Amino acid sequence: MTTNALPFEDYSYRDDIQVSDFNDENPIIVFDGECALCSSFIQFVIRHDKPEEFQFTTGQSQLGQALFQHYELDNVNFETNLLISKGRAYAKMSAFSQTTSLLPYPAKFLSLTKLIPSPLDNWLYDVIAKNRYRLFGHADSCLLPDSNIKKRLIE
Repeated sequence: MTTNALPFEDYSYRDDIQVSDFNDENPIIVFDGECALCSSFIQFVIRHDKPEEFQFTTGQSQLGQALFQHYELDNVNFETNLLISKGRAYAKMSAFSQTTSLLPYPAKFLSLTKLIPSPLDNWLYDVIAKNRYRLFGHADSCLLPDSNIKKRLIE
């Protein structure tokens, strides 16, 4: 895997019959809906995404499962967020830095994580991901903040 994107052609999911059609004009984040840290990150994105461009789906959803399988990611433990932006898929630290680069300042400053050298960036991401439930908690359901967000949640 490269540090910028997964080794798939842009928009490759469109040719996968397992992946249902979804509006891919805006970026979509696939995240672990049972992870408190992941849900907190989604709430952070929502707070800073004033034009409401980001869409979201959980890894537990039908679309999330299909995308994780398409990109050959673990679709049980969800040890990465997946960002798809302009047809390109990003995982691990590149998903984080690409997501934050699409947000306005001051949140955009977090995209400086792209300066962490590889493979240190993914090692750091993996350490946090493997310990996220122990460190940050586990939720029984998705922790999205309110019903207004439901229009941006693809189930």
